[in-house]
Amino acid sequence: MKVLPNNILATFLRLPITLRILAISIIIIVAFGTAITWIEPQNFPTFFDGVWWAIITTSTIGYGDYVPSTILGRLTGIALIFTGVGFISTYFVTLATAAVTKQNTFIEGKAMYKGKNHLIIIGWNERSRSLIYSQINDNKKPSITLIDASLAKNPLPDSIHFIQGNPNIDSTLLMANIVLAEKVIITADQNKDELQADMSSILTLLAVKGLNPAVTCIVEILTVEQVANAERAGADEIIQSNNLTSFVMNSSLNSKDTMVAFLDLLNQLKEKKLKIIPLSEENAWQSNRNFAALSAHTLQEGKLLIGIKRGEKTYFDPSSSFLLEKGDELIFITS
Repeated sequence: MKVLPNNILATFLRLPITLRILAISIIIIVAFGTAITWIEPQNFPTFFDGVWWAIITTSTIGYGDYVPSTILGRLTGIALIFTGVGFISTYFVTLATAAVTKQNTFIEGKAMYKGKNHLIIIGWNERSRSLIYSQINDNKKPSITLIDASLAKNPLPDSIHFIQGNPNIDSTLLMANIVLAEKVIITADQNKDELQADMSSILTLLAVKGLNPAVTCIVEILTVEQVANAERAGADEIIQSNNLTSFVMNSSLNSKDTMVAFLDLLNQLKEKKLKIIPLSEENAWQSNRNFAALSAHTLQEGKLLIGIKRGEKTYFDPSSSFLLEKGDELIFITS
């Protein structure tokens, strides 16, 4: 006979504190609302009137439309004020505290990301900032999660979800919902020397691929020696930022005009999109055609065909007689 009450009490104690306070408040309101209808039926003719009076009294609003007139009724009101007001006030304070705590958890990077098909950026730096702003310009509501161990709070709370922690640790990646992510970009840690930064990036890559082998990973590598290790770790794309920087500097030394033209091209690409579209059954009309014919056709659609990607090789501006094959990917610049 005692098992059922104990089970009910155990279930009640396992509820969140907000629900427990709300349940107690409802019980108090219903109990006093019922009691006042028994004590003063002439002033509180219905059960709803009694409950209404109890709610208005405990919320300290006090409209005065229903007022007890007898001594017992007023004592009931006093008892309701001493008990109900405290629970109702505590309930609203608990709600406000929960809202503030949730907001702080989000800002401090302690809240788990629950979306899917999102982009995860690892490492906060100027490149990450520029990438996020570019994604925002291209897509007004991008699904981006940033992982960084050095930040104390979300740098862009209105635009991204932030996870504070070491990206080499599984728990941090799981907080970012790595299992359902679409792409991961791993940037080099500027606070470490180049070799250590590359080793950290490769270690992060291994952790990512271990949890989600199918996710597309783009990794920034600073040293040439670690490119092969990044490939072995499963990198889908490797960006050698130092090589690009060296190329820009070397071009500036050799030919200023060439460098100006190159930088102008990069600025033009900021307003356009570089896309790689596979040659699939949906665009089968493109197969068995040469590069010149296809280029002329796509130009009419506002797309500039600049090359063909075939397996591991990429052909930029091939000859006009270059024939497309099944499995080729088309490289476009589009507005």
